[in-house]
Order: sequence, then C-alpha cells, then structure tokens
Amino acid sequence: MVDMVITGDCVVAPHQIGPADVAIAGGKVVAVAAPGSFPLSANARHIDARSKVVMPGGIDPHTHCLWPTFGAGGSITQTMGPSVVGKAALHGGTTTMIDFTRWTHGRTIQQAIEQRMADWKDDGCPCDYAFHTMVEGDLPPEIPAQVGESIEAGHATVKIFTTDITPSRKGRMVDFGDIWEVFQVLAKRGGLGVIHSEDNDIVMHMYAKLFREGRTGFENMAEVHNALSEDVSFRRVIRLAEHVPGCGLYMLHVSAGNGVRAIREARSRNQPIYGESLHQYMLYTQEDYKRPNGQIYHTYPSLKSQADQDELWRGAMDGSIACVATDEICCSLSVKVQGRQIDDTTGGNAGVEPRVAVMYSEMVGKRGFTLRQFVDRVSTNAAKIMGMYPRKGAIAPGSDADICILDPALKRTVRAELLHETDYTPWEGREVNAWPSMTILRGKVVVENEKFVGDARGGAWISRKVPEEIRSRAVDMA
Repeated sequence: MVDMVITGDCVVAPHQIGPADVAIAGGKVVAVAAPGSFPLSANARHIDARSKVVMPGGIDPHTHCLWPTFGAGGSITQTMGPSVVGKAALHGGTTTMIDFTRWTHGRTIQQAIEQRMADWKDDGCPCDYAFHTMVEGDLPPEIPAQVGESIEAGHATVKIFTTDITPSRKGRMVDFGDIWEVFQVLAKRGGLGVIHSEDNDIVMHMYAKLFREGRTGFENMAEVHNALSEDVSFRRVIRLAEHVPGCGLYMLHVSAGNGVRAIREARSRNQPIYGESLHQYMLYTQEDYKRPNGQIYHTYPSLKSQADQDELWRGAMDGSIACVATDEICCSLSVKVQGRQIDDTTGGNAGVEPRVAVMYSEMVGKRGFTLRQFVDRVSTNAAKIMGMYPRKGAIAPGSDADICILDPALKRTVRAELLHETDYTPWEGREVNAWPSMTILRGKVVVENEKFVGDARGGAWISRKVPEEIRSRAVDMA
C-alpha cells in the first residue's frame, strides 16, 4: 500500500524531468508516473510540490564529524558530531553524508572502523551516512590486506594523503611505494582511491621559504599550497594508477586549474578518474583571505586565483569535476579564526546546510547549468562513484525515498543565526534563490517548513560497492 504520493511539475527522475507523481511505500520509491496515477488510501499522505523542484536528497561525499582539531590554548578538541551536522544537512536537503574512519598506528583497520561506528552511534545521526577509510604515514606490511577486507565489508573507498599538509602534521603522508601497494589492493578488491593530492616537497619548501622571509600570515596560504603542487602531485598519482589496471581514482577537493586539466586529460585517455571540488573553491579566491576573519573561507589545500576558479567551473560543466562537496568541519567561529599563520589555520568549513541552495543558485540561476547537471553534482554523481546508486541519488522505483523539495519561492539571504550548525557561516550575506521546503529520508518527512520533525537517531550506515564500470573506465559525468 502506498504511504505517500508527491505530485510535482518538476520531478528530477533518472530519465526525465517534468510532471509526475512519486509513489512511496515502505521507505522506497515504488513508482514514478503521470500525475493522478495513484488513488490515495485513507492513511496515505499527499504532498503538493507543484512549482517546486523535486530532486533526490543531496549527498555530501566529504565531511568530518567528531574530528580532532586545535581548541583554545593549543588543546586538542573535536569538531561537532553527526547529531549536529546531520541535522543541519537535512535542513539543507542533504540526506546522506560520507565521513571518514581514521586509521592510526597501533590498531587494525577493523578496530578503527568499529570505534568510528560506535562513536557515531553514541552521538546519534539523523541522516544516512558512510565512511571512507583513511590510512596515513608509513604503512605496516599488513595494512594493505586489511584495506582489502574493509572494502569487502562495505567501506569501499580509501583516503590517502600525498602530503603532511603542514609541518606540525608529520606522519600524515603516505609514500608512493605504499600508495602503489594500496592501489593494487583497490584494483583487486574493487575499491576506489580517494586522494588528497599535493606535492609534499613543494609544500614544505614553501612553508620554510615564507617563514624565512617573515611572510607567515595566513593570507599568504596560496603561495604554500600552490597550483604547481597540485599539478605535479595529480600527474604523479595519475601516472601511478595507470600502471595498476582497474584502479579508479577520486581526487578530493580539486582547487586549481592544473588539477582540473590533469583530470580532464586522464579522462580523455579513458582512465577511471573523477574530480571533486568544494563550493568555497568555486565561489571564493585567495583574495578573500584579506577580508575580515578571512580564515572562514579557508580549507586545505588553499583557495587559489580567479583563473583557477574559472577552470573549476569549466570542469564542472564538462564533467571533469563530478561532485561539489564541503569538506565539512563544524566548529565555532573562535576556533576557526584562532590560527593566524600559514601553519596553524583551521581547515574545513561549516557548509553542509547551505550547499544545495547555494549551488542551485549559482549553477542554475547564474551560470547556465541545467537542472540535471546541478542534481548530478550535488547528489547523483556521488552516489554513482561511491557505490550507492541507484539506492541513493535517484528518484526511481526501488530507490530509497530520499527527496529534497527545493522551493524557488523561498529566496533568502544566508545568515548564521538562521542555520543549524554553528555561530558562523562562510556564506553570510549571500543571496540564494531557493531553499528546501521539505526533506524526506527513506520515506519519512524529517524537515518540513524548516522544522526538524525526524528521528534524531534515525540515520543508517550505508554499505557500498563501487561498480566495475566506474573502476574500469571514465564514465561520463557531464
């Protein structure tokens, strides 16, 4: 029996965009058909979404909840957890987040995963979620095999750093011999490499140079985490993967035009590689560091030039950039702006809530992207690449009934006090020309008229398996 029917005149389904009824039962979409196709039972709810955009729930493939960061006086604290970030995501139309399990030396990957799952269960998450497995430093010989086991257990993606990021984070970078070993496991077990790719030699050289010259303010960050570093590192990682057939790559937070071009060129050779950028890279540049509290726009790697940003938009249009994520770090303004130097500025941004509305306004409202391209970049492509499609990222029979109803009548100015994350937003004062009026998670209304009405612990972990076609060739993401 149908539990809910959504009637819309702009329903974004996989093979069509237009008028439709979406019938939902048991948490799943059971049919998408012509309006009026489903007579309602007495207990079924009818939602009139005409004049609105009915789209799959957003997917943010890059968040960091309960993540260690520096607090007051240099103490180590944690960022806000899924109980806060997940609720903000739902308010913004995002129904699934992919966060990270951080493996560290002295334990197994399975132990790290079990601890991460327990931490999320203790905090509670109202939206659905999954985890990338993150390995770092000098990898013990037994770790690649454990990576393979985690992939087969549903943790299908593995994060690797090619840099320590800052001088104070020694031990983060994985050397290329170990990366090669992990890539072979990815190819054999069906995983996907999720890469933070910067050239460590160039980055550390620039830290030392700027310190010698006394130019240590964070406004100089783009000179340290520069476009050359991205170019050199991307091409080295891509070349290594070329020598491991079946090894697919997902390049995290692409920030420079060089990175876009490296991805585009590899994809032209049919190499299975996909790019992710962040909404702050696409809408802010290194000049924004000079604004009051300019740290709020920063994450690692740094913001780049206007020319780099222009290339990011070209990449988003042609599919070289497949996904737009946040690199979510939800902390207070005081924590975000406490670092003032190139080596102590807090990364990440509180952005999971306004992401869908901001990107709709920029892509569809200002830059000529189609509605399909927008939905692909904030939802569907992440589901396909990360091994959740068509369960997630689609309004189709058999899919989870994860739906964002985006209302163009809800134009507004983004203000921190109206959001549900923390006491600041990098999007303060930005005009958006739509906002979600309803968010549905697995057939249950969880946000309606900007009020949370869901289950604070209602989120579910999603097991993932990356399709063979994603790993074997450059699937079109345009």
